[in-house]
Amino acid sequence: MSIKNKLSPDEQSELIDILKTRFEKNSVRHENINWEDVQKKLESNPDKLLSINEMERTEGEPDVVGYDKKTDEYLFFDCSAESPKGRRSLCYDRKALNSRKENKPANSAIDLSNEIGIEILDEAQYRHLQSLGNFDLKTSSWVKTPEDIRKLGGAVFCDKRYNTVFLYHNGAESYYSARGFRGFLKV
Repeated sequence: MSIKNKLSPDEQSELIDILKTRFEKNSVRHENINWEDVQKKLESNPDKLLSINEMERTEGEPDVVGYDKKTDEYLFFDCSAESPKGRRSLCYDRKALNSRKENKPANSAIDLSNEIGIEILDEAQYRHLQSLGNFDLKTSSWVKTPEDIRKLGGAVFCDKRYNTVFLYHNGAESYYSARGFRGFLKV
């Protein structure tokens, strides 16, 4: 994956327009947050804007889902209806990828999230996302795995079926065309 190190003014303007449109269409995700304040933060943080561009490019459809008054940061989550298409068919982390002898996936969820400059959602964040809408009704998403589970070779993922959010386990080296990961970024 080739990640840009800078957005041109036109690319930045186009991305801001996409984010603004999404923000306005999905006001339930960010009540009492003003778009102009978000835009100022984005424009003053070009490195974070690059990461959001990668979230968008990999079809995560990033959107604002909260604001932290203590740190004065806006929280962006991947809000695509299904796990981002550009981030599927990945095992969980580098150790899992290295353990595969054949049929290796192109990358791992943790490595790709680091390349993009985002963090993978944990279970609580995933459940918060699901409180804002219906996501992963046909796909699933790796979530941050507790270290004690990972040490034993496992990893966890979530999805939503039957109006219920489920947390499952799998070997960390497994990968499926319908499983990706969702990330978050603070700006």
